Amino acid sequence: MTTIDKIETVIVDVPTIRGHVLSMATMKTQSAVLVRVRFSDGSEGIGEGTTIGGLSYCPESPESIQSVIDTYIAPALIGSDGDSVNGAIHLMDKLVQGNRIAKAAVEIALWDGLGKRLNVPVSQLFGGAVHSRLPVAWTLASGNSETDITEAQQVIESKRHNIFKLKIGKRPVREDVAHVAKIKQALGDAASIRVDVNQAWSLAEARWGLKGLQEVGCELVEQPVPARYRGAMAELTSGYEIAVMADETLNGPEDALAVAAGKSADVFAVKVAQSGGLRRASEVIAIGQAAGLGLYAGTMLETGLGTAAALQLFSTVEKLDWGTELFGPLLLNDEILSDSLRYRDFCVEIPSGPGIGVALDQDKVDFYRRGGKKSLKAVSMK
Repeated sequence: MTTIDKIETVIVDVPTIRGHVLSMATMKTQSAVLVRVRFSDGSEGIGEGTTIGGLSYCPESPESIQSVIDTYIAPALIGSDGDSVNGAIHLMDKLVQGNRIAKAAVEIALWDGLGKRLNVPVSQLFGGAVHSRLPVAWTLASGNSETDITEAQQVIESKRHNIFKLKIGKRPVREDVAHVAKIKQALGDAASIRVDVNQAWSLAEARWGLKGLQEVGCELVEQPVPARYRGAMAELTSGYEIAVMADETLNGPEDALAVAAGKSADVFAVKVAQSGGLRRASEVIAIGQAAGLGLYAGTMLETGLGTAAALQLFSTVEKLDWGTELFGPLLLNDEILSDSLRYRDFCVEIPSGPGIGVALDQDKVDFYRRGGKKSLKAVSMK
Protein backbone atom coordinates (compact mmCIF):
# COMPACT_ATOMS: atom_id res chain seq x y z
CA MET A 1 0.00 0.00 0.00
CA THR A 2 1.26 3.45 -0.92
CA THR A 3 0.87 5.67 2.12
CA ILE A 4 0.97 9.42 2.64
CA ASP A 5 4.35 10.29 4.18
CA LYS A 6 4.37 14.07 4.33
CA ILE A 7 2.19 17.08 3.51
CA GLU A 8 3.88 20.47 3.04
CA THR A 9 2.35 23.89 2.42
CA VAL A 10 3.66 27.25 1.31
CA ILE A 11 1.98 30.59 0.53
CA VAL A 12 3.09 32.44 -2.59
CA ASP A 13 2.21 36.09 -3.30
CA VAL A 14 2.26 36.91 -7.02
CA PRO A 15 1.53 40.46 -8.32
CA THR A 16 -1.29 40.91 -10.83
CA ILE A 17 -0.80 42.60 -14.20
CA ARG A 18 -3.23 45.38 -13.14
CA GLY A 19 -5.65 46.20 -10.38
CA HIS A 20 -8.51 43.69 -10.41
CA VAL A 21 -11.52 45.66 -9.14
CA LEU A 22 -14.31 43.70 -7.42
CA SER A 23 -17.29 45.12 -5.56
CA MET A 24 -15.65 44.26 -2.21
CA ALA A 25 -11.92 44.67 -2.91
CA THR A 26 -9.27 45.66 -5.42
CA MET A 27 -6.66 42.96 -5.94
CA LYS A 28 -3.09 43.84 -6.84
CA THR A 29 -1.58 40.57 -5.64
CA GLN A 30 -2.90 37.01 -5.65
CA SER A 31 -1.96 34.76 -2.75
CA ALA A 32 -2.12 31.00 -3.20
CA VAL A 33 -1.47 28.11 -0.83
CA LEU A 34 0.54 25.42 -2.62
CA VAL A 35 0.41 21.88 -1.25
CA ARG A 36 2.91 19.10 -1.85
CA VAL A 37 2.03 15.55 -0.74
CA ARG A 38 4.89 13.03 -0.61
CA PHE A 39 4.09 9.30 -0.74
CA SER A 40 5.90 6.23 0.56
CA ASP A 41 6.85 5.02 -2.94
CA GLY A 42 8.70 8.27 -3.70
CA SER A 43 5.93 9.81 -5.80
CA GLU A 44 4.37 13.15 -5.01
CA GLY A 45 1.34 15.24 -5.87
CA ILE A 46 0.75 18.99 -5.91
CA GLY A 47 -2.37 21.03 -5.19
CA GLU A 48 -3.53 24.59 -4.64
CA GLY A 49 -5.99 26.45 -2.46
CA THR A 50 -6.80 30.02 -3.47
CA THR A 51 -9.39 32.60 -2.51
CA ILE A 52 -10.14 36.14 -3.68
CA GLY A 53 -9.56 39.39 -1.83
CA GLY A 54 -8.55 37.94 1.54
CA LEU A 55 -11.53 37.59 3.89
CA SER A 56 -13.69 40.09 2.01
CA TYR A 57 -14.93 37.37 -0.37
CA CYS A 58 -15.43 34.27 1.78
CA PRO A 59 -14.67 32.88 5.27
CA GLU A 60 -11.28 31.45 4.23
CA SER A 61 -8.02 33.31 3.74
CA PRO A 62 -4.58 32.10 2.58
CA GLU A 63 -3.46 32.11 6.21
CA SER A 64 -6.44 30.08 7.41
CA ILE A 65 -6.10 27.59 4.54
CA GLN A 66 -2.47 26.93 5.42
CA SER A 67 -3.20 26.73 9.15
CA VAL A 68 -6.06 24.24 8.73
CA ILE A 69 -3.97 21.98 6.51
CA ASP A 70 -0.88 22.07 8.73
CA THR A 71 -2.70 21.81 12.06
CA TYR A 72 -5.67 19.52 11.39
CA ILE A 73 -5.63 17.83 7.97
CA ALA A 74 -1.99 16.80 7.54
CA PRO A 75 -1.58 15.04 10.91
CA ALA A 76 -4.78 13.08 10.29
CA LEU A 77 -3.79 11.90 6.81
CA ILE A 78 -0.15 10.93 7.47
CA GLY A 79 0.19 7.16 7.19
CA SER A 80 -3.15 6.65 5.44
CA ASP A 81 -3.69 5.00 2.04
CA GLY A 82 -2.48 7.42 -0.62
CA ASP A 83 -4.52 5.69 -3.33
CA SER A 84 -7.83 6.10 -1.48
CA VAL A 85 -8.72 9.68 -2.37
CA ASN A 86 -12.34 9.09 -1.38
CA GLY A 87 -11.18 7.82 2.00
CA ALA A 88 -9.19 11.01 2.53
CA ILE A 89 -12.19 13.14 1.51
CA HIS A 90 -14.44 11.38 4.01
CA LEU A 91 -11.85 11.71 6.78
CA MET A 92 -11.34 15.43 6.10
CA ASP A 93 -15.10 16.01 6.13
CA LYS A 94 -15.38 14.16 9.45
CA LEU A 95 -12.56 16.03 11.18
CA VAL A 96 -12.88 19.52 9.68
CA GLN A 97 -16.13 21.44 9.30
CA GLY A 98 -16.33 23.87 6.39
CA ASN A 99 -12.89 25.01 5.18
CA ARG A 100 -13.67 23.76 1.69
CA ILE A 101 -10.74 25.47 0.01
CA ALA A 102 -8.25 23.88 2.41
CA LYS A 103 -9.74 20.45 1.73
CA ALA A 104 -9.75 21.09 -2.02
CA ALA A 105 -6.04 21.95 -2.02
CA VAL A 106 -5.11 18.66 -0.37
CA GLU A 107 -7.54 16.64 -2.47
CA ILE A 108 -6.09 18.03 -5.72
CA ALA A 109 -2.62 16.92 -4.61
CA LEU A 110 -3.95 13.44 -3.85
CA TRP A 111 -5.60 13.12 -7.26
CA ASP A 112 -2.41 14.40 -8.90
CA GLY A 113 -0.30 11.83 -7.09
CA LEU A 114 -2.70 8.99 -7.97
CA GLY A 115 -2.78 10.00 -11.63
CA LYS A 116 1.01 10.08 -11.77
CA ARG A 117 1.33 6.63 -10.20
CA LEU A 118 -1.19 5.24 -12.69
CA ASN A 119 0.39 7.27 -15.53
CA VAL A 120 -2.97 8.76 -16.53
CA PRO A 121 -4.40 12.30 -16.46
CA VAL A 122 -6.80 13.09 -13.63
CA SER A 123 -9.56 13.46 -16.23
CA GLN A 124 -9.30 9.69 -16.77
CA LEU A 125 -10.12 9.16 -13.08
CA PHE A 126 -13.37 11.08 -13.66
CA GLY A 127 -14.42 9.06 -16.70
CA GLY A 128 -12.21 10.54 -19.39
CA ALA A 129 -11.93 13.85 -21.23
CA VAL A 130 -14.38 14.73 -24.00
CA HIS A 131 -12.64 18.03 -24.82
CA SER A 132 -9.02 18.85 -25.65
CA ARG A 133 -9.65 22.58 -25.19
CA LEU A 134 -12.37 24.81 -23.78
CA PRO A 135 -13.55 28.37 -24.54
CA VAL A 136 -12.28 30.83 -21.94
CA ALA A 137 -13.63 34.23 -20.88
CA TRP A 138 -11.60 37.22 -19.69
CA THR A 139 -12.65 39.53 -16.88
CA LEU A 140 -12.57 43.28 -17.50
CA ALA A 141 -12.10 44.80 -14.08
CA SER A 142 -10.21 48.07 -14.33
CA GLY A 143 -13.37 50.02 -13.51
CA ASN A 144 -12.77 52.41 -16.44
CA SER A 145 -14.86 52.03 -19.60
CA GLU A 146 -12.24 53.24 -22.07
CA THR A 147 -9.51 51.14 -20.47
CA ASP A 148 -11.73 48.06 -20.57
CA ILE A 149 -12.67 48.68 -24.22
CA THR A 150 -9.03 48.99 -25.26
CA GLU A 151 -8.10 45.84 -23.32
CA ALA A 152 -10.99 43.88 -24.85
CA GLN A 153 -10.14 44.96 -28.39
CA GLN A 154 -6.53 43.90 -27.92
CA VAL A 155 -7.36 40.40 -26.71
CA ILE A 156 -9.99 39.91 -29.43
CA GLU A 157 -7.39 40.87 -32.04
CA SER A 158 -4.91 38.40 -30.57
CA LYS A 159 -7.61 35.68 -30.60
CA ARG A 160 -7.18 35.06 -26.89
CA HIS A 161 -10.72 35.89 -25.70
CA ASN A 162 -14.03 36.98 -27.20
CA ILE A 163 -16.11 36.39 -24.06
CA PHE A 164 -15.91 39.11 -21.40
CA LYS A 165 -17.19 39.32 -17.85
CA LEU A 166 -17.34 42.81 -16.35
CA LYS A 167 -16.90 43.30 -12.63
CA ILE A 168 -19.51 45.81 -11.43
CA GLY A 169 -21.31 46.71 -8.19
CA LYS A 170 -19.11 49.41 -6.64
CA ARG A 171 -20.97 52.28 -8.33
CA PRO A 172 -24.67 53.23 -8.46
CA VAL A 173 -26.69 50.82 -10.60
CA ARG A 174 -27.37 53.30 -13.41
CA GLU A 175 -23.66 54.10 -13.70
CA ASP A 176 -22.83 50.41 -13.87
CA VAL A 177 -25.41 49.84 -16.60
CA ALA A 178 -24.02 52.80 -18.56
CA HIS A 179 -20.50 51.36 -18.18
CA VAL A 180 -21.63 48.00 -19.56
CA ALA A 181 -23.55 49.69 -22.39
CA LYS A 182 -20.45 51.60 -23.54
CA ILE A 183 -18.41 48.42 -23.72
CA LYS A 184 -21.11 46.41 -25.48
CA GLN A 185 -21.65 49.19 -28.01
CA ALA A 186 -17.92 49.41 -28.71
CA LEU A 187 -17.43 45.66 -29.15
CA GLY A 188 -20.74 44.85 -30.84
CA ASP A 189 -21.26 41.29 -32.05
CA ALA A 190 -17.53 40.53 -31.82
CA ALA A 191 -17.90 39.67 -28.14
CA SER A 192 -20.22 38.13 -25.58
CA ILE A 193 -20.72 40.42 -22.57
CA ARG A 194 -21.61 39.19 -19.06
CA VAL A 195 -21.37 40.87 -15.65
CA ASP A 196 -20.52 39.82 -12.10
CA VAL A 197 -22.02 41.89 -9.29
CA ASN A 198 -20.43 39.85 -6.47
CA GLN A 199 -23.54 40.18 -4.24
CA ALA A 200 -23.42 44.00 -4.19
CA TRP A 201 -27.06 44.85 -4.99
CA SER A 202 -30.25 44.83 -2.97
CA LEU A 203 -33.28 43.21 -4.57
CA ALA A 204 -34.66 46.62 -5.57
CA GLU A 205 -31.35 47.61 -7.17
CA ALA A 206 -31.12 44.26 -8.90
CA ARG A 207 -34.56 44.71 -10.50
CA TRP A 208 -33.39 47.96 -12.11
CA GLY A 209 -29.99 46.48 -12.89
CA LEU A 210 -31.23 43.39 -14.68
CA LYS A 211 -33.78 45.39 -16.66
CA GLY A 212 -31.10 47.84 -17.81
CA LEU A 213 -28.49 45.17 -18.52
CA GLN A 214 -30.97 43.18 -20.55
CA GLU A 215 -31.81 46.22 -22.65
CA VAL A 216 -28.16 47.01 -23.50
CA GLY A 217 -27.38 43.49 -24.71
CA CYS A 218 -25.75 41.88 -21.69
CA GLU A 219 -26.30 38.09 -21.73
CA LEU A 220 -25.81 37.03 -18.12
CA VAL A 221 -25.59 38.48 -14.61
CA GLU A 222 -23.71 36.64 -11.88
CA GLN A 223 -24.77 36.68 -8.22
CA PRO A 224 -26.52 40.09 -8.21
CA VAL A 225 -27.69 39.85 -4.58
CA PRO A 226 -26.16 38.36 -1.39
CA ALA A 227 -25.78 34.59 -1.41
CA ARG A 228 -28.21 34.05 1.47
CA TYR A 229 -31.12 35.64 -0.43
CA ARG A 230 -32.12 32.68 -2.54
CA GLY A 231 -35.73 33.87 -2.68
CA ALA A 232 -34.58 37.10 -4.29
CA MET A 233 -32.45 35.14 -6.72
CA ALA A 234 -35.51 33.06 -7.63
CA GLU A 235 -37.56 36.21 -8.25
CA LEU A 236 -34.89 37.65 -10.53
CA THR A 237 -34.45 34.35 -12.35
CA SER A 238 -38.15 34.11 -13.19
CA GLY A 239 -38.64 37.83 -13.85
CA TYR A 240 -36.13 38.50 -16.63
CA GLU A 241 -34.92 36.97 -19.88
CA ILE A 242 -31.29 37.68 -19.04
CA ALA A 243 -29.64 34.60 -17.51
CA VAL A 244 -28.99 34.68 -13.76
CA MET A 245 -25.97 32.75 -12.51
CA ALA A 246 -25.39 31.47 -8.97
CA ASP A 247 -21.84 31.73 -7.63
CA GLU A 248 -21.18 32.63 -3.99
CA THR A 249 -24.36 30.80 -2.98
CA LEU A 250 -22.87 27.53 -4.29
CA ASN A 251 -20.67 25.94 -1.64
CA GLY A 252 -20.91 22.28 -2.47
CA PRO A 253 -23.62 19.84 -3.58
CA GLU A 254 -26.03 20.62 -0.74
CA ASP A 255 -26.22 24.26 -1.83
CA ALA A 256 -26.51 23.19 -5.46
CA LEU A 257 -29.51 21.04 -4.64
CA ALA A 258 -31.19 23.88 -2.73
CA VAL A 259 -30.60 26.38 -5.56
CA ALA A 260 -31.91 23.94 -8.16
CA ALA A 261 -34.98 23.03 -6.10
CA GLY A 262 -35.75 26.70 -5.43
CA LYS A 263 -35.28 27.67 -9.10
CA SER A 264 -32.87 30.33 -7.85
CA ALA A 265 -30.64 30.41 -10.93
CA ASP A 266 -30.46 29.63 -14.63
CA VAL A 267 -26.75 28.81 -14.50
CA PHE A 268 -24.28 27.29 -12.03
CA ALA A 269 -20.81 28.84 -11.75
CA VAL A 270 -18.98 25.72 -10.62
CA LYS A 271 -15.73 26.35 -8.74
CA VAL A 272 -13.50 23.52 -7.60
CA ALA A 273 -12.21 25.30 -4.49
CA GLN A 274 -15.57 26.74 -3.46
CA SER A 275 -17.22 23.32 -3.93
CA GLY A 276 -14.69 21.62 -1.67
CA GLY A 277 -12.58 19.80 -4.27
CA LEU A 278 -12.80 17.97 -7.57
CA ARG A 279 -15.13 15.26 -6.21
CA ARG A 280 -17.64 17.69 -4.73
CA ALA A 281 -17.44 19.93 -7.82
CA SER A 282 -18.33 16.91 -9.95
CA GLU A 283 -21.41 16.42 -7.75
CA VAL A 284 -22.41 20.08 -8.20
CA ILE A 285 -22.08 19.57 -11.96
CA ALA A 286 -24.26 16.45 -11.81
CA ILE A 287 -27.00 18.31 -9.90
CA GLY A 288 -26.94 21.15 -12.40
CA GLN A 289 -27.17 18.70 -15.28
CA ALA A 290 -30.06 16.81 -13.67
CA ALA A 291 -31.93 20.09 -13.11
CA GLY A 292 -31.42 21.20 -16.70
CA LEU A 293 -29.38 24.26 -15.70
CA GLY A 294 -26.56 25.84 -17.66
CA LEU A 295 -22.99 25.21 -16.52
CA TYR A 296 -20.00 27.53 -16.35
CA ALA A 297 -16.51 26.69 -15.13
CA GLY A 298 -15.68 29.38 -12.57
CA THR A 299 -12.38 30.48 -11.08
CA MET A 300 -10.96 31.70 -7.79
CA LEU A 301 -8.16 33.25 -9.85
CA GLU A 302 -5.93 30.26 -9.29
CA THR A 303 -2.38 30.03 -10.56
CA GLY A 304 -1.63 27.61 -13.37
CA LEU A 305 -1.58 24.75 -10.87
CA GLY A 306 -5.17 25.11 -9.63
CA THR A 307 -6.33 26.05 -13.13
CA ALA A 308 -4.85 22.85 -14.57
CA ALA A 309 -6.66 20.79 -11.93
CA ALA A 310 -9.98 22.46 -12.81
CA LEU A 311 -9.37 21.86 -16.51
CA GLN A 312 -8.94 18.14 -15.85
CA LEU A 313 -12.43 17.99 -14.36
CA PHE A 314 -14.23 20.30 -16.78
CA SER A 315 -12.73 18.53 -19.78
CA THR A 316 -14.96 15.57 -18.82
CA VAL A 317 -18.21 17.62 -18.98
CA GLU A 318 -19.95 17.17 -22.30
CA LYS A 319 -21.75 20.52 -22.35
CA LEU A 320 -20.53 23.70 -20.68
CA ASP A 321 -23.26 26.00 -21.95
CA TRP A 322 -21.50 29.20 -20.86
CA GLY A 323 -17.87 28.10 -21.28
CA THR A 324 -15.19 28.79 -18.68
CA GLU A 325 -13.35 31.65 -17.02
CA LEU A 326 -10.21 29.68 -16.23
CA PHE A 327 -7.92 32.60 -17.03
CA GLY A 328 -6.28 32.94 -13.60
CA PRO A 329 -2.63 32.52 -14.75
CA LEU A 330 -3.07 35.30 -17.32
CA LEU A 331 -3.94 37.79 -14.58
CA LEU A 332 -0.65 37.15 -12.81
CA ASN A 333 2.53 39.05 -13.62
CA ASP A 334 4.58 35.87 -13.62
CA GLU A 335 4.27 32.11 -14.10
CA ILE A 336 5.03 29.60 -11.33
CA LEU A 337 4.75 26.53 -13.59
CA SER A 338 7.71 25.07 -15.48
CA ASP A 339 5.58 25.20 -18.65
CA SER A 340 2.66 27.62 -19.01
CA LEU A 341 -0.85 26.57 -19.93
CA ARG A 342 -1.63 27.35 -23.57
CA TYR A 343 -4.26 29.98 -24.42
CA ARG A 344 -5.02 30.50 -28.10
CA ASP A 345 -7.89 30.71 -30.59
CA PHE A 346 -10.21 31.92 -27.80
CA CYS A 347 -9.64 28.68 -25.85
CA VAL A 348 -7.42 27.14 -23.20
CA GLU A 349 -5.89 23.73 -23.90
CA ILE A 350 -6.21 20.82 -21.48
CA PRO A 351 -2.84 19.61 -20.10
CA SER A 352 -2.22 16.10 -21.39
CA GLY A 353 0.39 14.68 -19.01
CA PRO A 354 -0.22 12.33 -16.06
CA GLY A 355 -1.89 13.71 -12.94
CA ILE A 356 -3.05 17.28 -13.42
CA GLY A 357 -0.49 17.60 -16.18
CA VAL A 358 1.73 20.40 -14.87
CA ALA A 359 4.85 20.88 -12.72
CA LEU A 360 6.01 23.77 -10.56
CA ASP A 361 9.00 25.93 -11.31
CA GLN A 362 10.66 25.66 -7.90
CA ASP A 363 12.81 28.75 -8.42
CA LYS A 364 9.68 30.83 -8.99
CA VAL A 365 7.95 29.28 -5.99
CA ASP A 366 10.97 30.11 -3.83
CA PHE A 367 11.02 33.66 -5.19
CA TYR A 368 7.36 34.39 -4.44
CA ARG A 369 7.22 32.35 -1.24
CA ARG A 370 5.90 34.43 1.65
CA GLY A 371 8.70 35.14 4.10
CA GLY A 372 11.36 33.94 1.68
CA LYS A 373 14.31 35.86 0.31
CA LYS A 374 13.34 37.31 -3.06
CA SER A 375 16.04 37.52 -5.72
CA LEU A 376 15.54 39.38 -8.99
CA LYS A 377 17.66 36.75 -10.72
CA ALA A 378 14.96 34.17 -10.04
CA VAL A 379 12.14 35.91 -11.89
CA SER A 380 11.35 36.54 -15.55
CA MET A 381 8.43 38.93 -15.92
CA LYS A 382 5.89 38.53 -18.70
